[in-house]
Amino acid sequence: MKRFSMFAILLVVASLVMAACAPAATPTPEPPAPTAMPEPTATPEPMLKDIVDTAVADGRFTTLVAAVGAAGLVDTLKGEGPFTVFAPTDDAFAALPAGTVDELLKPENKQKLTDILLYHVVSGSVMAADVTALTSAATVLGKDVAVKVDMGNVYINESKVIITDIATSNGVIHVIDSVLLPPSEDAMMEKNTIVDIAVADGRFTTLVAAVQAAGLVETLSGDGPFTVFAPTDDAFAALPAGTLDSLLLPENKQQLTDILLYHVVSGKVMAADVVTLTSAPTVLGKDVTVTVKDGKVFLNDTVQVIITDIEASNGVIHVIDAVLLPPQ
Repeated sequence: MKRFSMFAILLVVASLVMAACAPAATPTPEPPAPTAMPEPTATPEPMLKDIVDTAVADGRFTTLVAAVGAAGLVDTLKGEGPFTVFAPTDDAFAALPAGTVDELLKPENKQKLTDILLYHVVSGSVMAADVTALTSAATVLGKDVAVKVDMGNVYINESKVIITDIATSNGVIHVIDSVLLPPSEDAMMEKNTIVDIAVADGRFTTLVAAVQAAGLVETLSGDGPFTVFAPTDDAFAALPAGTLDSLLLPENKQQLTDILLYHVVSGKVMAADVVTLTSAPTVLGKDVTVTVKDGKVFLNDTVQVIITDIEASNGVIHVIDAVLLPPQ
């Protein structure tokens, strides 16, 4: 019994020794903590420029920007506003009578220039959707402009709105194709009649000579208004040889007069209205037919209107590529 007890003790000791000598268990590594993904950075909205800086950056309003500077209105149009500006392009200013812009930019004409510019500004930010609901708008000058919608186009007085809703930090710009003139200034502007424009243009020397030979200068320089379909010099040159020389003879004055009056319609009929017609009564008393083919306008089927809406103080000129001959 004693030997058994000793043997059991030896077994226990041996077990303890073996346990102590056994290699330590390799601990299982902890999985790495997940890396937090960075929050996406919001892209900042581009900062809008004010009305003046927007006009400067655009590049189509160099004359307007110069005029605003000459009138001392830069700080005003860079202010909080908001303002709605009907902005004429450089081409719109270029269409004014020769020398008008240079005259307006002179220091002694600052007040006149300021009045014209303020006639293009309306208080508040009036978007295109709101403009079309108006019949008039009060300008900062204190005089209203008329608003009308015709054939899907918007007109401010007689100026067509060609681009809308240019957003700025202090309002909105709508682009127009001609300069707005306040009623008093419009009356003071030098008359630029249909005859004056034809003479100055340079493409209508034959038409001008014919108008003089027919004794119609005074008529077409009158109040009107008239719509003239004006043949170019090339159009007259395309007549049969000798036709023009014959028409300019004194004994053929009535025939020449009839031909010229067949190119004139009473009233100011803009291109947007012409395309809605099928015919138009001329001052001669005989109609010309109007057709639209592939977006082009033709008179009497073959004479094409190639340039439209040259405005005069007493009407409008549309340029045509051939001479209209009245029916016999």
